[in-house]
Amino acid sequence: MGRGKIEIKRIENSSNRQVTYSKRRNGIMKKAKEISVLCDAKVSVIIFASSGKMHEFCSPTTTLVDVLDQYHKLSGKRLWDAKHENLDNEINRVKKENDSMQIELRHMKGEDISTLNYRELMVLEDALENGMTALKAKQMEFVRMMRKHNEMIEEENQSLQFKLRQLQLEPMDENLIENQGVYDHQAIAEYESQMPFAFRVQPMQPNLQQRF
Repeated sequence: MGRGKIEIKRIENSSNRQVTYSKRRNGIMKKAKEISVLCDAKVSVIIFASSGKMHEFCSPTTTLVDVLDQYHKLSGKRLWDAKHENLDNEINRVKKENDSMQIELRHMKGEDISTLNYRELMVLEDALENGMTALKAKQMEFVRMMRKHNEMIEEENQSLQFKLRQLQLEPMDENLIENQGVYDHQAIAEYESQMPFAFRVQPMQPNLQQRF
């Protein structure tokens, strides 16, 4: 007894819809793999679920981009608008420039120069000389900056040392001021002790003592 015919319409129950989607998707992917292997066909399948999740299959002998390009050529339909075509051209241009720069970089390193002619070698030599000149100028600029920096550090260091000495001398100056009176009294006493006896002021001479 065969199965009954299923009416093709949207499955309202979300759980049943998800189960059916998984089974049918796996069946389509299986058939795509089989026809790709059995018939040597180029197959590309892309399926998007209602949730937005993508599932894809592409024959091992090709890529999705190649399949789309072939479809574009054979069908005559425009898959890309002018904006995307310009973007593709810009990408190709950047790739070519990058390849060219990689080749020039290898030449600068002295690699793959056996195929260069005399004129190309002269151009390469001029480029290397200009590069060396710019490099030396940059080195000299760096040296000048380092010297200026060191001079600034040295000046700052000397200034800090001077301030430190000033701070260390301030307590000594205060002690000198406080002891100045004692030093003056001692100096006068020493001076009087060294004076001849005849010139000393005696207590029995009040007039002379008042004058002094």
